[in-house]
Amino acid sequence: MEKSSLTLLSADAVRRGDRAAIARAITALENEMPGAAALADALATEAGRAHVIGITGPPGAGKSTLIAALLAECTKRGRRIAVVAVDPSSPLSGGAVLGDRIRMSEQAAAENVFVRSLASRGHAGGLARTTRRIVDLLDAAGYDPVIVETVGAGQSEVAIAALADTCAVVCPPGLGDDVQAIKAGILEIADLLVVSKGDSALATATVRDLEGMLALRARRGGWKVPVLLTSAARGEGVAALLDAADAHAQACGRGRRLARPEPAPADERARTAALAARDAFARNCRIELVDAGAGHAEVAMTVGAEHLNFNGTCHGGALFALADTAFGLASNSHGRVAAGIEVHISYHAAAREGERLAARASEVSRTRRLATYRIEVRRGARGEGDLVASFTGTVYVTGRHHDSPDGEAPTRSSRRSP
Repeated sequence: MEKSSLTLLSADAVRRGDRAAIARAITALENEMPGAAALADALATEAGRAHVIGITGPPGAGKSTLIAALLAECTKRGRRIAVVAVDPSSPLSGGAVLGDRIRMSEQAAAENVFVRSLASRGHAGGLARTTRRIVDLLDAAGYDPVIVETVGAGQSEVAIAALADTCAVVCPPGLGDDVQAIKAGILEIADLLVVSKGDSALATATVRDLEGMLALRARRGGWKVPVLLTSAARGEGVAALLDAADAHAQACGRGRRLARPEPAPADERARTAALAARDAFARNCRIELVDAGAGHAEVAMTVGAEHLNFNGTCHGGALFALADTAFGLASNSHGRVAAGIEVHISYHAAAREGERLAARASEVSRTRRLATYRIEVRRGARGEGDLVASFTGTVYVTGRHHDSPDGEAPTRSSRRSP
C-alpha cells in the first residue's frame, strides 16, 4: 500500500478515536518518523476546536497532582480529556522520566481519558519540540479539553503562552518575596493563577501576595486574572478551577496556537536590516541577511575554508554563530533592545565546504519582558533542505530602544525643540 494511503488510514483512525492508532501516531510525530509530517498535514484542518489548557509553574508546585484531580472532575462531567505531560529527559535513554504519568495512572485508565508523556530532549521553553503537533492530533481525535503540562518552569519557560488558549500558573504556598523574582516571567503569562496545597498554613498569605501583584498589572483583553485556592488532595477548588478555565475560553476564544503573525511593516524590515549591517562579527563570518520582519529573521552563509574544523566539516561555533545571528535579529526586530539570557543548540548533521546554509528564527512567545524563539539551520539557499542544527533561545526585553540615538525611548521632554 502506498505511503499516502497509509497516512489517510492512520488519520481516519485518529479521527475515530482509536486509542492504539493515536498512540502510534504520537510516537511517529515525537520521533519524526517517515510519514509523520504527512500525517500532521492530513489532520491540520481539524485543529482549533479543542480548548487547550496549559499548566505550568515551578518544580514541586503540585502540577501533576492537580491535573489528576482535573481529570477526575472532567470525567465526572462526561468530557473526553487528553493530557500531554512534558517530562525531563532521562540522561541515560533520552526518553521521558515518567513521573507525571505515574501520578495520573488511576485516571488514565478511564476510556475517555488519554495521557501521554513526552521527553523534553533539551528543548527550551518548558515544552518538547513536537508538542504542538501532538496537541493538534489529540484535537483531531475529539479530545476537549487538551491539557499540556510543562516541565517544572523557571521564569524563562514561557513557550506555553503561544500554545495554550488558557495558561494556568500553579504557585506553591510560601512564595513570599519570591513572587518578585518570578513575576517577570511565568506569572506574566497567567490567565489563571492557582495556589496549590491549599491545606498549608501559608496558602492564604500566598493568595494575598498574588492578588497584590495583580493589582499592579494591567488587564489583558479585558480579562481579570483570578487567584484560585486549591487542594488537589482534598478535591477542593478543582471544580472552580475548571469553571474558570471554561470562562476564560468563552471570553477569549480558542485556537491561539493557530494565529499567524501579520506581514511585517516596511519599517520593521528596514530596522532589522540596519541592525544586521552594524554586526561586524556576522559580517566577518560571511553571514548575510535574507529576510526579516516583526519577530522573525532569516540569514544564510556559504561554508568556506574559514568555517571548517579539524575534521574538515563546518565548525560547531560557525553553526552557532549563524543561528545566533538569526536569533539576535528576530528578537530585536520590534525596536526594543533584547538581550539573550538562555540558549540551547542541538547539532543534527555535518555540513561541508561549499554548502549553503540558512537559519530561520521565529518568535514562539512574547511577554512584556521575555520572548522565546525557535531557530532551524537547514541546507539550501532558502533552508529547504535537511536539518543541520536546531536552536532555542530566550531574551530579556529591555526598556531601551534601537531607534533613538542614546538608546532610550524618546519622550516629550527629551525631544529637541525645532
